[in-house]
Amino acid sequence: MPLQIYNSLTRQKELFVPLHEGRVMMYVCGPTVYDDAHIGHGKTYVNFDVVVRYLRYLGYRVRYVQNITDVGHMLDTGEDRILKGAARERIEPMELVERYTRRFFEDMDALNVTRPDISPRASGHIPEQIALVQRLIEKGHAYVVNGSVYFDVSSWPTYGKLSGRRVEELIQGARIEVNPEKRHAADFALWKRAEPGHIMRWPSPWGEGYPGWHIECSAMATKYLGQPFDIHGGGVDNKFPHHESEIAQSEAAYDRDFARIWMHNGMVMVGAEEMHKSLGNFMTLRQAFERWSPMAVRFLIVGSHYRSPLDFTPEAMDAASRGLERLWGAVRSVRERLQTAPEGPADDDVLASLEDHKARFLAAMDDDFNTSAAMAVLFDLVRVSNSLVASPEPVTRDTLAAIDAAYRELGGDILGLIPPELPAEGLAGLAADLVQLLIDTRQELREAKQYALADQIRKRLRDLGIVLEDTPHGTRWVKA
Repeated sequence: MPLQIYNSLTRQKELFVPLHEGRVMMYVCGPTVYDDAHIGHGKTYVNFDVVVRYLRYLGYRVRYVQNITDVGHMLDTGEDRILKGAARERIEPMELVERYTRRFFEDMDALNVTRPDISPRASGHIPEQIALVQRLIEKGHAYVVNGSVYFDVSSWPTYGKLSGRRVEELIQGARIEVNPEKRHAADFALWKRAEPGHIMRWPSPWGEGYPGWHIECSAMATKYLGQPFDIHGGGVDNKFPHHESEIAQSEAAYDRDFARIWMHNGMVMVGAEEMHKSLGNFMTLRQAFERWSPMAVRFLIVGSHYRSPLDFTPEAMDAASRGLERLWGAVRSVRERLQTAPEGPADDDVLASLEDHKARFLAAMDDDFNTSAAMAVLFDLVRVSNSLVASPEPVTRDTLAAIDAAYRELGGDILGLIPPELPAEGLAGLAADLVQLLIDTRQELREAKQYALADQIRKRLRDLGIVLEDTPHGTRWVKA
C-alpha cells in the first residue's frame, strides 16, 4: 500500500506524492533553547525522527530542517523566553542559548534521534526576516506602529483555515492581550521595537528591535526548502497561533501555498492532565534519564501513534523498560546463537514468515506512520524468533542472519530502537531500579508512621547525591 499521511490542513489522509520525484522537503518547528528539553520535546522529535527514517527507508532523499529559536518567542506576558532564562541564570542571553542548544542535542542523541540536515538559528537569519516583513508591508498585509510591525489578519480572509478558528471567535475568546497599537485584536507581531534596556536588538527600517515568534519559521523554511514544500510538522499545541500565523504571512507574501502537508503530534499527558510545570507533573528528559534509559523513553513514545496523546507515568515507563529489554533479549539470543550456528541455506518457511512480518510492518507504517501497529508486528517476530532459538533443532547461520537482518531493518533503521551493538544484558537501569526500591520502602515506612526511618532513607540518599522530591503525583528523584 502506498504511503498515506493525515494532513491537518485538509483533515484527512492523503496519498503522499512529493513535489519533486524522489525528494522530500520537510520542516519541523524546533525548540526554544532557554531551558532543558522536556518529555514533550522528546515525543515531538522522536515522532518526526521516525517519519524521516521511514521516508529515507522508502528511498526518498530528505532534506530535514529544524530551527533553533534563540530570540523572539514571546510568553503570554510579552516577555522573551530567552531573556527570562538569562535573567534566571544571571548569564548573557547567547551564553544561555549555547548552553541549552548543546544540552538539547545531547538529549536527542541519547534518544537516538537523527540530527536534522540543517538547524538554522533565528538570530542568524535576521536579514531574511526583515526582508519578509518588508514584503508584507509593501503588499498591504502589515502595518507599522511606533517601530513595531503587525500582520493585518483582516487582509487575509483564509486566516484560521488550519485551526478552524474564525477571526470573530478570536475576539470573543479573549485570550489575546489587548494592545492599543493593533488595528485588530487578532493581529500578530512580525517585528517588535526594542524598549530601553532590551538586550537582544537589531537595526531595521523601523528602528532597533527584534523579530516576533512566527516570522522566523516562515523565513527559514522558505530559504532552505522553497515555497511550497512538502511537509511541515510540529506539536498540536503549535497549530494555533504559531502555525496558523506562519501560513498566513507566508502565503500572503508570495501568493502561493506554504506547506502542502501539515503533521501534528499529540500532547504528553500524565493521567488525565497535560504535563505542565504549574501542575507539578513536569519532567525534563534529563530527569527521566536518571530513572530510565533514554531508549526506554523512545520505546514508550514509538509504542503509540504520533497523533495520539502520550500518557507518561512511572508505571508506563516501567512497562516500556520491560518491553525494551524483551525486544533486546530476543535480538541478543539470535546474535549469540548466530556465533556458533552451522553453515547451511536459510529455512524457506522462516524466510516466508519474515516476508509476511515485513509486509505487515510496512503496511502499518504506510498507514500514516502507525508505529503502534508496527510495534505489534515486531513483537510477533519476537515470539517467532524466541521459539526458533529455543528449539533443540539446529538452525543454520543463514536463517539466523536473515532474522537479525529483519530486526536491524525494521526495529533499527525504521523505528530506531535496536542499535547495531546492544548494551550488556540486565545492566541498564539497575541503579535507577535500586533507587526506586528505596523510594517505595520509604513510602511504606511513612504509611506505617515510621517517620524517623523514612527520613533516614531520604537523608542517606541525599548524602549519596540523590534528592527526593515529593509531588502530588508521587515521589521522584534527581541528582543533586
